[in-house]
Amino acid sequence: MSNARVLPLLQSEVAPCCPPLTERPLTADEAERTAKMFKALGDPVRLRLFSAVASHEAGEACVCDISDVGVSQPTVSHHLKKLKEAGLLSSERRGTWVYYRVEPAVLAAMGQLLTKAAA
Repeated sequence: MSNARVLPLLQSEVAPCCPPLTERPLTADEAERTAKMFKALGDPVRLRLFSAVASHEAGEACVCDISDVGVSQPTVSHHLKKLKEAGLLSSERRGTWVYYRVEPAVLAAMGQLLTKAAA
């Protein structure tokens, strides 16, 4: 008999960081939040890790499945930490492994930012 139980996932309350760039100039706070996101993605290793998590079949990826990006494990952990700090990834520890996921609201917010405003 197993004492394992399924825990519900917490829903992220990530709101779009700002309106589409073509709608109006960004405020200083909006520019700060947006720059933090794009700065995190400005590193090729981080972009590969973000892509690996976002495109993983289950919508989340174990660090053991995405760590083959040509750098050492401590460096992978550093980059994943930076992506989490920027609000691009969330994580959950399961036993000895950590699983990462990109919240759909994050992708929607990034997409909205780069979309032309409706006329």
